[in-house]
Amino acid sequence: MEEGVNVSVRNAQGRGLAALISGAVCIGFAPVWVRWSEVGPIPTAFHRIMLALPALALWAWWERPRNLVEAGREQVGPRRQLLTRETAWIIAAGVFFALDLAAWHSSIHLTSVANATLLANFAPVFVMLGAWVFLGERVGIRFLAGMVIALAGAWLLTGARFGTSPLPQFRGDMIALLTAVFYGGYQLCVARLRRGLPPGRTLFFSSLVTAPVLGVMAWVAGDSLVPSTLRAWLILAALAISAQVMGQGLITYGFAHLPAGYSSLTLLVQPAVATLTGWWLFGERVDLARALGAVVLLAGLFVARRRV
Repeated sequence: MEEGVNVSVRNAQGRGLAALISGAVCIGFAPVWVRWSEVGPIPTAFHRIMLALPALALWAWWERPRNLVEAGREQVGPRRQLLTRETAWIIAAGVFFALDLAAWHSSIHLTSVANATLLANFAPVFVMLGAWVFLGERVGIRFLAGMVIALAGAWLLTGARFGTSPLPQFRGDMIALLTAVFYGGYQLCVARLRRGLPPGRTLFFSSLVTAPVLGVMAWVAGDSLVPSTLRAWLILAALAISAQVMGQGLITYGFAHLPAGYSSLTLLVQPAVATLTGWWLFGERVDLARALGAVVLLAGLFVARRRV
């Protein structure tokens, strides 16, 4: 009986890991859409959420009749109401994600895609600390070693360079690093919410908070929210579907099946995708150091995986 339970847990972890990697791949293309967007960084983030809401609403509605939470940890009725504590986590998740998108999209326009993607994905450091403090997850030496190795691999892979940048790019680097703090807070909130809510409802309710926050931020910044061409709308729609519906949807699903720290670390696949995308679409060089970085990144994930 115990062996069957262990097999079931391992299968669930395998599905969660596959979902996280797939979601990270989808989001890895986001910087391209942001760079191509014809509206400002915050309006781009606003439309990413707004255009995704109809699909997320359908997903949340489809999940509603289910009597078991996806993670299988507790039973819920078909008319279950959100508890006050869950509502607080949803609001926090939505605000954190709004701040994350606004900061990250802004950094992409100020610094290189490599720097913006790498620094934004330092979130595992903050997630590890938050998971230990707020979620009671234990942090082992093997996981810490894997995290350091994976971050070093991501640094090599992106070819990011710091310290000699002009002021605007340095400012972009700092904004990207701030993004990691916001993204880490969002991931912790999602990890907590997935203990009691299925993925579609988690993402839909948090997005309902994110959208108006981004709208207010765009209004305060004086940015125009309305794209002027069909091409602009198509770019925003592609961003919403690939990054928000598919990317964040898969990541939200995966967070229920793996510890928050390791889930966050797995998302370091994003810099790898961004590097390959830069090589494919923009002709950015992939040298020996970057190839070595990919190997080191995978090695770090494997070392950390042994802890799960």
